[in-house]
Amino acid sequence: MDILRVISLLLDYPQPQLQLVSNDLLAIVQQSGLSTAQQQQVSQFITQRCQSDIMDWQSEYDGLFERGRSLSLLLFEHLHGESRDRGQAMVDLMNQYQQAGLDIGVRELPDYIPLYLEFLSTQGDENAQLGLAEVAHILSVLLCRLEQRDSNYQALLGALIELSGVPVELAPLREQLKTEKPDNTREALDKVWEEEMVTFGPGADKEGCASNSQPTETQRRDQHVPLQWTDATKAPRSNVTSGV
Repeated sequence: MDILRVISLLLDYPQPQLQLVSNDLLAIVQQSGLSTAQQQQVSQFITQRCQSDIMDWQSEYDGLFERGRSLSLLLFEHLHGESRDRGQAMVDLMNQYQQAGLDIGVRELPDYIPLYLEFLSTQGDENAQLGLAEVAHILSVLLCRLEQRDSNYQALLGALIELSGVPVELAPLREQLKTEKPDNTREALDKVWEEEMVTFGPGADKEGCASNSQPTETQRRDQHVPLQWTDATKAPRSNVTSGV
């Protein structure tokens, strides 16, 4: 599913090279299975971002996804927070990547959404949809939080939810998130820095958990492996007061 590869690139840290291939990205969006309305939103995102100053784009990206945890692009951040369950979940997901033939080669946590999307993009359309459906509840929370920030990144999350085929009721979630305290303030960020850094796997304290978005030729495309996700709306994180 090429559209997942495109969204994976767009959700990753902005690189100058991405702006040079905007026409190719737009062509893939137009050939995707997205609805006309969703194609327009994603296309507008690509056009606007690829015509903007790369440093401005990178700065905005940092402000959204690197300040606070509410918009973290780490899936397990929204399920387990800093609990020990997160470490085991990382190990399980890493094992499933390896069993599917994913060649881990760059430093990134395995639940990083762009990496997960890259993995799903190699698994065939049906399996990719199943994989998105398993995390649709997390994607919905991120979408609503991006709406609150008035960020056009919401177009990418909306596209992923549509591709998942899951009928999501956003109105109740939007209402629930209104009571959520912002975690990107100076006070909230200072509190986070005081907490002990959590690492996963042997040698994680030196290099972190390595991962890569380049699957090997032996990666399976015909067998979906359920990832046993938990509903984020039933697993509150310590720094969120809304219950999400």
